[in-house]
Amino acid sequence: MTDETPSDEDPPGETPADDTRDHDEWARVVMQGYDGVAEAYDADRDGADEVAFVESVVADLPRGARVLDAGCGGGRAVLETLADDYETVGVDLSTEQLRLASERAPAARLVRGDLTRLPVAAGAVDALTALHSVIHVPREHHGAVFREFARVLRPGGRLLLTTGVGEWEGENDDWLDSGAAMQWSFHGRERSLELLEEAGFSVDDDTVLDDDLGGGEWLFVRATFDGR
Repeated sequence: MTDETPSDEDPPGETPADDTRDHDEWARVVMQGYDGVAEAYDADRDGADEVAFVESVVADLPRGARVLDAGCGGGRAVLETLADDYETVGVDLSTEQLRLASERAPAARLVRGDLTRLPVAAGAVDALTALHSVIHVPREHHGAVFREFARVLRPGGRLLLTTGVGEWEGENDDWLDSGAAMQWSFHGRERSLELLEEAGFSVDDDTVLDDDLGGGEWLFVRATFDGR
């Protein structure tokens, strides 16, 4: 287990500059969207298909190792699953999702934050999960997000994330019939794996699974941070 403690005071990575996007506006839409669908999303996404992946990523870690769930949502797949054996930290934009996570995993440390500026110290975590979260960041920023993941992981740390099988970007103005808008943006498989490698990760494997919300297919990637 690492000695550093995640801290809101530690300087996060910088938000990538891009003249074609308003990062804060995009993040606001995602935050409000997840606030609006929190209960429905939590009820519909049971996380059953994801638990085996989560358990595999931490299988070689000692009891008490620190795991960061970046975009933790309601905490079902990661924070609740790992609550008894690991020190867990959840970061999410949505206050409603964090409220649900606090009820499901009361021992977890929960922080409101952005994937491009994780409120976590460098080298502070032994494993990082990002399930259905990177896909809500504009894809031109995914490389910066992966570098931020590398910043907070110790050398040899494990990563599990989901991203798109093929490149796509779009929005839904009435997601899950909630009246809330949501936005998605992601590269295809090859580009995503390239960006991970550029950020210092060795990709261990990738698997395609159907979305349990009926939204097509997602790519589950397991990788190891090389410490570069």
